[in-house]
Amino acid sequence: MTAADTLPLWLPAADALALLKVRPQTLYANVSRGRIRTRPDAADPRRSLYHRDDVQRLAARRQGRRSDAVLAGEAIQWGEPVLASAISTVMAGRLYYRGQDACALADAGTLEQVSALLWDGPAMPFAAPAPPVPASSTAPLAGAMTALALRAAADPPSRGRGRPALLQEAAGLMGLLADALAGPARGALLHERLAAAWRRPKAADTIRRALVLLADHELNASTFAARVTASTGASLAASVLGGLAALSGPLHGGAARATLGLVRAAEREGVDAAMHEWLSLGRRLPAFGHPLYPQGDVRCDALLAHLDLPAPYAALREAGERLMGEKANVDFALAALSTAHRLPAHAPLVLFALARAVGWIAHALEQQATGTLIRPRARYTGPAPGARAVR
Repeated sequence: MTAADTLPLWLPAADALALLKVRPQTLYANVSRGRIRTRPDAADPRRSLYHRDDVQRLAARRQGRRSDAVLAGEAIQWGEPVLASAISTVMAGRLYYRGQDACALADAGTLEQVSALLWDGPAMPFAAPAPPVPASSTAPLAGAMTALALRAAADPPSRGRGRPALLQEAAGLMGLLADALAGPARGALLHERLAAAWRRPKAADTIRRALVLLADHELNASTFAARVTASTGASLAASVLGGLAALSGPLHGGAARATLGLVRAAEREGVDAAMHEWLSLGRRLPAFGHPLYPQGDVRCDALLAHLDLPAPYAALREAGERLMGEKANVDFALAALSTAHRLPAHAPLVLFALARAVGWIAHALEQQATGTLIRPRARYTGPAPGARAVR
């Protein structure tokens, strides 16, 4: 263990400056750009504390001149932007869709309206042109992947096709996903369909807000997967399938499900005991903290403001923020929404997938318009080429 490993999680400005070897203005600039998380100092709220891991990461990057390969590798993992995009950005702790505040859009907008904004086209209903795909009550994600795979195998490539045709195809794909994840249409708008499918009409407005807030989030893992697929000229269905495959992982779309598990453990054993057990296994608490929101995930706040937070969640939120030193994020809010309205266990993932598919399509359309292939190089770390095997 090094001396740096023994530092507290949150550092005063003097310690952060000493590690970074920069002037205060540079420290504050890194905070404003979302590179260093901060929180108020409990002993003096006028002062700020700085997240140790973020400070150490930036300090390591400043040591010596780095090669292009190292810079590119760092950019892929919460680093500088790696692709130009006009679709969405997180800036100064706020999420914007084409320059419009996503939280403000969530006050009255629908996912259909947001799709028109992100796709830069007319608003169209999400209606599948083919017969409805029956939804699975036990494995909706599997049904959606199967439906998309069939379309991906049959649809023409997106490269070289006109934008009006692609936009029409995009709306049909959203209808296909809705059929697979929520069942045949029972409501004009997607949030109404979901509320009807889950027999929770009172949840419709909160579902609407969640869908808008989750529609896009820069180049997250699933969006990057969708965009790489689109760069090959593949069909929109193939791009959405790539995004959905990436979303299925526990470090991405599965975080809200992990939070539900932690809540159930807290109800059985008590919050402190459940958290201690979770942390003792070397697992990070799910649904707390986000590198792009040093002051807290605004999407979480926007959702929780319209929920009566169930008691286990209130206790979990307080304890988690105290232990982690970071605020709850949107995965926490999705789990709380699911519990508050007694939605199915798969509801958070369904909401995430349906909303983010709008963003995947937006990025696929944008990438297709560039006509370029995304093809990074690998920084080889294996045996020296031509080395003889030792017998």
